[in-house]
Amino acid sequence: MSEALSSAVSGVSGGMFAKAARAAKVMDLAAFKAQIDYYTKDALRDVYVGEVLGKAITPQAVRARYDAEIRHVDNAFGEVVRAARAVGMTARAYLSTCFVCPYEGDICKERVRELATALLELGVDEVSISDTIGAAAPSDVFDTVGYCLATLPVDRLALHFHDTYGTALANVLAGLELGVSTFDSSAGGLGGCPFAPGATGNLATEDLLYMLERMNIRTGVDLARVAQASRVMADALGRELPSRNLRRLDAQRGSG
Repeated sequence: MSEALSSAVSGVSGGMFAKAARAAKVMDLAAFKAQIDYYTKDALRDVYVGEVLGKAITPQAVRARYDAEIRHVDNAFGEVVRAARAVGMTARAYLSTCFVCPYEGDICKERVRELATALLELGVDEVSISDTIGAAAPSDVFDTVGYCLATLPVDRLALHFHDTYGTALANVLAGLELGVSTFDSSAGGLGGCPFAPGATGNLATEDLLYMLERMNIRTGVDLARVAQASRVMADALGRELPSRNLRRLDAQRGSG
């Protein structure tokens, strides 16, 4: 294990997934207010609430996702962040298509850092740099995220990978090497993006947990219980989920 990765492991162990969070994904102020109305003050009193914002790198991706121009989306984000701050909530921003855009191709790292910096200056607590269509390789992560970290604090950045080309876990490893300790995943590998042609599911939580635990990184998450939740979703959807470790665990149950 490299010195950089060893340091990253020390930073992640015991801290990642430290407590469960109730979060709502909102795109504008109206959606934010709807979430506040749905979750009463009493229901939110003892939980962390992250209002999740979405933002795309390129004009075409923004038009596909929001049917709006970038400047209009920027205004909507500002409204949501200010509203979240006013009630003591934490705001997290997703910066989409940071490596490859389905409409405009490869993304320059300068653009990613520019927008991530702008979002942090806007007042968000954390920016998730996202590989929305799952096309990135570890070299892309080292190049783009490493460039961002030259000026941005590592504890304010997260990484979000889809597994379209089977590189999500390798990309997590690259992120760990860079010192990042927050990674998104989805139980069973569910997900995708209707606004990004070809995008498949998110990195499966079971697969991420297995790799991290095998690396002696403590997550505080029970792999077996995540798999149990994934089985409930698989039954509801009537189809097998893509998580490799979910299939492994199911096979072990069948032969036990």
